[in-house]
This record gives sequence, structure tokens and C-alpha cells, in this order.
Amino acid sequence: MIQEQRSELKQALKEIETWEQEQRDLSILEKIGRMPFTLLDRFTPKGLQQKIAELLDELGSYLHTGGNYLVQEKSVLKKLHANWQEADPATAGQYAEPDIALVEAMPLAVCDRVAEQVREANKTMAFAQGATTGFGGIFTLAIDIPAVLGLALKVLQETAICYGYNPNDVRERVFIVKCMQLATSDVVGKRAILKDLADYDNPDRARDAISEVQGWRETMASFTDSFGWKKLFQSIPVLGMVLGSFMNRSMIHDMAETAQNMYRKRAVKARLRELDSNL
Repeated sequence: MIQEQRSELKQALKEIETWEQEQRDLSILEKIGRMPFTLLDRFTPKGLQQKIAELLDELGSYLHTGGNYLVQEKSVLKKLHANWQEADPATAGQYAEPDIALVEAMPLAVCDRVAEQVREANKTMAFAQGATTGFGGIFTLAIDIPAVLGLALKVLQETAICYGYNPNDVRERVFIVKCMQLATSDVVGKRAILKDLADYDNPDRARDAISEVQGWRETMASFTDSFGWKKLFQSIPVLGMVLGSFMNRSMIHDMAETAQNMYRKRAVKARLRELDSNL
């Protein structure tokens, strides 16, 4: 059941494609921010470096197995159902319990609204977490990096649910990795990933996509490098508390925005295909 007109879906797709075009270049500030992370490595005690590596591996393994501990699936589904009831009480009232399979029947505006709520909630969490781990400077930076990685995975998975995609599905975990790569890559990387995701729901490419889960460590390297000089400043005690708050909030915003645009695009295309099949 599609609640949007073809013209509305086409307009939504045009908005997403405009956003994608903007991702094909980096701002001057982002280019400066791509400074090597080696300076931090030089001044970070070896024990802390090892701890960072262990926690990154742990998060990687959780992604491979679904990362269920990160996702508040029931909470997101309840928000979707509540917003649906507000927008279309007659249709939503037919379903007593929220279910991810019902999301495709919800208006796209409802999905967008809840995705924005998810983004803002996780940005608030990132702000508080950045202040907490930034207070101790370099000595708590080893905690901050895995923590913000966890928040990134959380917001990506919850955004997937907002558009009716199950993050427990291995193909969605691959897609989540790709969204994370897109949010942290340089210009060349962004172009390659956008091209790769252009036809993600084509079943002929599913097998290749699943094998890409093995690129997790490369994603983590890109993610860590993207902190750049920002995290070097965060290593200063107390000052790091202020910088950490805004840096982590900004990073989660970028992750959520990327996930929302990419999942929204898939949802729009799926609805257009359904309209075409009903002709």
C-alpha cells in the first residue's frame, strides 16, 4: 500500500540525488581535517593503542553477528506507530502492535519524522558522551573512540528500522558498513561507494555485497583517520571536554544524515517499483 503519489516520490528521489552530488566533494575544513592520525599514535601510550585495537575488533565482531545490543528496535517501532496513528489514525488503528514489516505501508513523511527524532536523540547522547570522555584528555580518548563507534552503529541501525529495513539481516549489516564508509571517506571513496550503492537491491549483486563484510577493518581505519587533528585537540584535558562534545555530536549527525538519505532512497525506489508493478 503506497500512500504517496508518483510525483511526491520523484521529488524525494531528486532531493536525495542532490545530497549525493554534494557528497562528491569535501569542504576545505574537511580536507584540513584529513591530517594523519600518526601524531596521536606517537603520543599515545602503547597500552592505550592496544586497547583501542581490541575494542575496534570487538565492535567489528558485533557487526558481523548483528550488533543487537546497540539497537532499540521496539522503541523505534513504537515511535513509528505513534506517528502513523497521528498522521493516519484510520489505517494505523487497524494494527495494534508495531512491526517492522508494516513500515512500508506507512507514509514516507512518518519515516522521515522518526528518522529525524532518532538522529537528534543520538546526537544528544554523543554530546554528553564526548564531554564525559573528553574531560580526561588523552587518557580517556581510548574510551571515546570505541564509544562513538558504538553510537554510530546504533544510529545507523535505528535509521534502517525507520525505513523498514531489518539491521539483523546480513545484507543490511553490509549496507550499514557502506553508509559508515560513505560518511567518513575522502572524495574518491565517496564516489566509489555511491556508485556501489546505486543499485543495492538488485539481487544479482547480493552475493558480492555479502562478501564485502570482510572490509570491516578498512572501514574502521577510515573511521579512525577521519577524526584527524580534531581528536588531537581533544587529547588536551578539560579543553577536550568541550571539543569532544561538539566533535562527537557532529560525527553522529553526519552518520545519521548519510543513513537517512541512503535508506530513504531505497524506500523511495521500492515504492516507485510497487507503483509500476500495479499499473
